[in-house]
Amino acid sequence: MNNNSFLSQRKKEPEKETLYIVGTPIGNLNDISQRALNILENVSLIACEDTRQTKKIMSKFNISNKLISFNKHNSSIKIPKILKDLKEGKSIAIVSDAGIPGICDPGEEIARSVKKEGIDIICIPGACAAITALVSSGLPSSSFVFEGFLPKKQIEREKILLEISKNQKTTIIYESPHRLKKLLKELNDFCGGDREIMVARELTKKFEEHIGNNINEVINFFNDKDILGEITIVVKGIKRDLVPDKLIIKKDLNDLISAGLSLSAASKYLAKKNGLKKSEIYNMI
Repeated sequence: MNNNSFLSQRKKEPEKETLYIVGTPIGNLNDISQRALNILENVSLIACEDTRQTKKIMSKFNISNKLISFNKHNSSIKIPKILKDLKEGKSIAIVSDAGIPGICDPGEEIARSVKKEGIDIICIPGACAAITALVSSGLPSSSFVFEGFLPKKQIEREKILLEISKNQKTTIIYESPHRLKKLLKELNDFCGGDREIMVARELTKKFEEHIGNNINEVINFFNDKDILGEITIVVKGIKRDLVPDKLIIKKDLNDLISAGLSLSAASKYLAKKNGLKKSEIYNMI
């Protein structure tokens, strides 16, 4: 395809009766693409997770368009209206506060509804905190698991943490700054302090940080600090094919101590039984 045919194809965007899922910057506004700017300027309207955040982009690049609010609180009300507009031939862009809509926000719901109606969906790619953190972590990136924000309910949360502790693939997690210390403690309990990890803070922004190399080091780094900014955590997978169930080991340890064994004796027994070091058993408590 020569440049002229490429440009003529570009001029067709945005197309009628099409939902555009538009990736926006995760911090540095200069990361937005020319194609994304063209879509935002020329669609019939833009559905925003927070119109105030989208206005910052519009203002920087001198773009004017109709904005409507679309978030987890009003998505059930707004989706039927968006579908109606699309069926009437309008082109609509959906944007989140940062990154690609559909990753940990209501973009997934609108995409599912639009596809069910047989309406075209086009993604305009952009920045993504998960991928940005992964490729800058130095951890294996050819195969990975994205968990997003972990569940708040303890039973569901522990189930995911146990899966992470056993996973041979790299895991990516999102977390808010005020809950990071709690999550790091949980990762230490389930994965052990020696597990390789990288915590990325304020990706693409002026004060971007990459903190590692293992869970113990990261806990010590944040121990006496107030944590600010968006957080992405990358956890290295394990090498072994079979990993003892740490929840079961912890229960066995408590049962043995309740039966009268000392902590040292119980730990020594369980270490030998599960092929672990005695120190690893101690770390579980």
